[in-house]
Amino acid sequence: MSIAEVRRSAEQKMTKSIETLKSQLAKIRTGRAHIGLLDHIHVDYYGSMVPIGQVANVTLIDSRTIGVSPWEKKMVSAVDKAIRESDLGLNPATLGELIRVPMPPLSEERRRELTKVVKGEGEHAKVAVRNLRRDANEHLKKLLKDKAVSEDEERRAQDDIQKLTDKFVVEIDKLLAAKEQEIMTV
Repeated sequence: MSIAEVRRSAEQKMTKSIETLKSQLAKIRTGRAHIGLLDHIHVDYYGSMVPIGQVANVTLIDSRTIGVSPWEKKMVSAVDKAIRESDLGLNPATLGELIRVPMPPLSEERRRELTKVVKGEGEHAKVAVRNLRRDANEHLKKLLKDKAVSEDEERRAQDDIQKLTDKFVVEIDKLLAAKEQEIMTV
């Protein structure tokens, strides 16, 4: 493995950590409704658990209400039950074949709890990026030990990996600040 391959591998893995953070932050609800909120909810569809998007059409009715239209009449109660039992604390209302999911406004206390959750997710992402930096540096030390690179090349490569790490940590901080701002906006 060369220095370029170590750097490329570290950068790809750090990018995946950022993508994971983005998907985790998308699950944390704010005061506004968005259809991605229900993505992780699974519904019992004839004995197998499938994502809600595979058994129903999920749309926005307005800025505070999500509409869920199951494709089969028999699935209305199963979808309603899955939304109720999810960890989102939502209370859907069934109107015939349409399930309306109103987003209750967040209390100040709940907003503060959510910002703590966001900070926790951010810390997990930072730890992942730092672990990737450590792994890359170990690869570089192994290359030096195997006499595949000089000490100067290994030092420059470590500095490069550190700059890469710093860049991704700054990006994580920006994502966290944006999400916290979104949560705290009434």
